[in-house]
Amino acid sequence: MGLFTVPEAREELRGLRPVLDELVVLRADAAELAAALADGRPTALGGLPELKAARARLDELMTAVQATGAELKGFAPLLIDFPADVDGVPVLLCWLEGDEDLAWYHRADVGFAGRRPLP
Repeated sequence: MGLFTVPEAREELRGLRPVLDELVVLRADAAELAAALADGRPTALGGLPELKAARARLDELMTAVQATGAELKGFAPLLIDFPADVDGVPVLLCWLEGDEDLAWYHRADVGFAGRRPLP
């Protein structure tokens, strides 16, 4: 896949919001199910079949994110990068779970530590 412009990445992120919302819910459910199974405690969420189903659905959702050309860099919290170019420099437009909008970027060679607000 190619590079995103900022408007294209923002549009893609808007389209991904339902997928990301479901991913957050399933991530929590899977964590709770795994903890309950490890401790041998019952949970209203179910048991091993429900955990396996949640994990399978999480895989589908993560694949759907990456199929857009975005890069899923973090799972908890969600961190999604959109390859782009700002003033001739390769960058990643960076969305972190909890961000209202796509408003950050970092150079591809620097990583998250170099995260800056979009101009």
